Amino acid sequence: MTTLVTGANGFVGAAVVRELLADKRPVRAFVRATSDCRNLEGQPVDIVRGDLNDPGSLRAALDGCRFVMHVAADYRLWVPDAESMYETNVQGSVRVLEAAAASSVERMVHTSSVAVLGSRSGAAPAHEDTPVTLADMIGPYKRSKFLAEQAVRDRAAELGFPVVTVNPSTPIGPGDVKPTPTGRIIVDAANGWMPAFVDTGLNIVHVDDVAHGHLLALDNGNVGERYILGGTDMTLQEILGTVAKLTGRRAPRIRLPRRVVYPLAVCAEAVAAVTGAEPLVSRDAVRMAAKHMYFSSAKAEGELGYTSREPGAALADALEWFTRHGYVR
Repeated sequence: MTTLVTGANGFVGAAVVRELLADKRPVRAFVRATSDCRNLEGQPVDIVRGDLNDPGSLRAALDGCRFVMHVAADYRLWVPDAESMYETNVQGSVRVLEAAAASSVERMVHTSSVAVLGSRSGAAPAHEDTPVTLADMIGPYKRSKFLAEQAVRDRAAELGFPVVTVNPSTPIGPGDVKPTPTGRIIVDAANGWMPAFVDTGLNIVHVDDVAHGHLLALDNGNVGERYILGGTDMTLQEILGTVAKLTGRRAPRIRLPRRVVYPLAVCAEAVAAVTGAEPLVSRDAVRMAAKHMYFSSAKAEGELGYTSREPGAALADALEWFTRHGYVR
């Protein structure tokens, strides 16, 4: 009854591993040869090394597995080479599916993202069927995840293989080693490095709730369906205000127009092109901030029994982990 988890060392992947182990389900962790595996230290898992672009390593990793959680993805809002992101997120996802279909695997959960979903005007939350097209996708990450979900759905139908898709919103919490773009906002705010904000909004969810949602999708999800695994809609100002309250700092009060931030993003990307380091802010991130990325988890709640905790607890857990690991002064 072993479950293979791709990207098991990552932020969401490691949370899925913890959830599976807590439910006493054997786990095989699929990671790259160069992966940082701090999130798996001390966990009773079978670690296998391989690559999404190596079908042979995938087939070997899946040998004897009953299920697969395909969580691995290249998640960056700026990349110097977009083709590598498409190779990992699109072709890599199809390779996992094809390897699973050719083995004894019974079902696959594909981790997509709310980034591929449509948005609604104002602060109205979107849902799984909100209209959207590839042309609506901003940047290579969103486009690659949109194409990946589409490619997996089409290939699964061709092969007659059962796949359930989950679309996490904006997870926060323990184990955000990189950290993710949202985790970096929390760290910068906790360190007093964010004196201003732009008018945007996110759906904040504890990473452990997202992980539990993966298990619910594995056990109860309808084949061919997708489920938003979200939490609470919050403006960026509310998020920063909560972080300030938890850390005893003053909340930022300066609202920056996006037209002021955009030139800064252009300069940051120019520097990144020379240094190779990820810019502090990208043009795609500024474009995304033009909309409040609010989502409803009603479908997952009704069909899977999914629930999420309140955002203050999620932010508190994230801050505790970042502080304990030296990210926050």
